[in-house]
Amino acid sequence: MSVIDVKNVTRIYKTGDVEVAALRGVSLEVAKGELVALMGPSGSGKSTLMNLLGCLDRPTSGSYHLDGRDVSRLSRDELAAVRGRKLGFVFQSFYLLPRTTAIAQVELPLLYAGVGRRERRDRARQALERVGLADRLDHRPSQLSGGQQQRVAIARALVSQPEIVLADEPTGNLDSATSLEVMALLQGLGDQGITVVLVTHEPDIAEHATRVITLRDGLITDDRHQEPRRAEVAA
Repeated sequence: MSVIDVKNVTRIYKTGDVEVAALRGVSLEVAKGELVALMGPSGSGKSTLMNLLGCLDRPTSGSYHLDGRDVSRLSRDELAAVRGRKLGFVFQSFYLLPRTTAIAQVELPLLYAGVGRRERRDRARQALERVGLADRLDHRPSQLSGGQQQRVAIARALVSQPEIVLADEPTGNLDSATSLEVMALLQGLGDQGITVVLVTHEPDIAEHATRVITLRDGLITDDRHQEPRRAEVAA
């Protein structure tokens, strides 16, 4: 069964008397462990689609089943609960608190979820170890490189043990070598059965995905599976 199942989804925004169709009948299924790259020009609908997949918005029409559950018409509180259980988010801007240590940054989702202090600390430490930052637990963002900051952000996304990670331009602020490090991490998540959907404008980043979906004018114009290029990081 697909973990993501979108059928004939539209998203229409109204500004006064003007209607803008950001999505115009999008359908797709994503299987467990896939690493999917969403591509397309500005205004193509990929950000709108990511918001819907992330339960940050609801479709105007159509359906969205997430792990078998129809989340298309859930309330805001119900959507928030689904996000907390199922989804992890990584952004182009790292959104780290400037005076907060790496381990405390990663603990935050668990704090909001009401997880006890000891378990929070243990899970945050494990998440940072998972992204190769076991020796940076007490470092603040100013003491970390851009790549290390993005790794903290990925650890924060993983600490809630999500089934799906949604990454919006995760390499957009990084140099080529550091981008490879991030893609190696995301490929590793796919190898572990975590589904990853990322937005990118960069064809060389999309080469690391198992599937590339291209949008234009609110429609999917291309959907192809491929043999991904493995992100090899120099020792």
